[in-house]
Amino acid sequence: MSSKFWSERIEQLEPYVPGEQPKIDNLIKLNTNELPFGPSPLALAAMRDQLDERLRLYPAPNGDQLVAAIADFYQLQPEQVFVGNGSDEVLAHLFQALLKHPQPLLFPDITYSFYPVYCKLYGIDYQQLPLDEQLAINVADYQRPNGGIIFPNPNAPTGRLLPLQAIETLLQSNRDSVVVVDEAYIDFGGDSAAALIPYYDNLVVVQTLSKSRGLAGLRVGLALGQSSLLEALRRVKDSFNSYPLGRVELAGAAAAFADRDYFQHCCAAVIAERQRVSEGLSSLGFAVIPSAANFVFAAVPQGYDASQVAAALRQRGIIVRHFNRPRIDNYLRITTGSDEQNSALLAALAEIVAA
Repeated sequence: MSSKFWSERIEQLEPYVPGEQPKIDNLIKLNTNELPFGPSPLALAAMRDQLDERLRLYPAPNGDQLVAAIADFYQLQPEQVFVGNGSDEVLAHLFQALLKHPQPLLFPDITYSFYPVYCKLYGIDYQQLPLDEQLAINVADYQRPNGGIIFPNPNAPTGRLLPLQAIETLLQSNRDSVVVVDEAYIDFGGDSAAALIPYYDNLVVVQTLSKSRGLAGLRVGLALGQSSLLEALRRVKDSFNSYPLGRVELAGAAAAFADRDYFQHCCAAVIAERQRVSEGLSSLGFAVIPSAANFVFAAVPQGYDASQVAAALRQRGIIVRHFNRPRIDNYLRITTGSDEQNSALLAALAEIVAA
């Protein structure tokens, strides 16, 4: 349904389709890469502490409390930290502030599907560069004229990690372009490019608290970079929404960064379960892409159809993500769940591929 009042750009826009959030009891939900554990107890306590008469007051517009916690965690200066309402809002500001140039923005052909949506929304020219046969990013492909580079690390939906040395190569060969490293999953097996920020004025790192800190329902994202880059984001934010995060969100997110023991425990548990699931899938004939994320990306065994395997799992109360797209239409992306959830997944798949 459309309206005569729509602008031409909105008429042509194909919005991003988020992962399904079904309202079904006793469902094993392995389709949207949420943490299988609850948030930090310290974060929950900090949020409860904000539920009083102070909610009548506006929050700090730049999220000073949270910015300080993030700067301490990454050993950066507060002016090198920007926070927003989920990493998607932070990315939206980035596309508008730093990635809209005459030359095309570059990103992989198989990657986070919000990138082309932002480009079309903001009128940004872009080129999608094919991943190699192993579904990995080839850094050499990005040594061409461009108006910026963006990619997730680890990539989504593949889970493949690009090492810091390769990211440095990208930064050095594109000194006149902004390189955005989208690190939604970095805590599950990689080293953050945040360590490179003091040395490169063309680097922006984006992260979220939705994955490794178990706060997908809170909607908190952040960007890290030199202050001259982040000032562009602040200009967009203050022209759009000066108060993107409320008092409850700021307090909970700051406490989540402070609770390092809980964070490390959750990441270690996910990594161990991801390895168990990967080995279990391989034993069933799946071709598993090496993952540094909190999910695995696996091609179904020969002779099976990925969409049919996903449907069979759903009939058993388990949902995973299937992308009906060229090159990856025979893969499933499976979130690493709890020990019990993963055992149920592997048992169900054993029934399905043996049928």
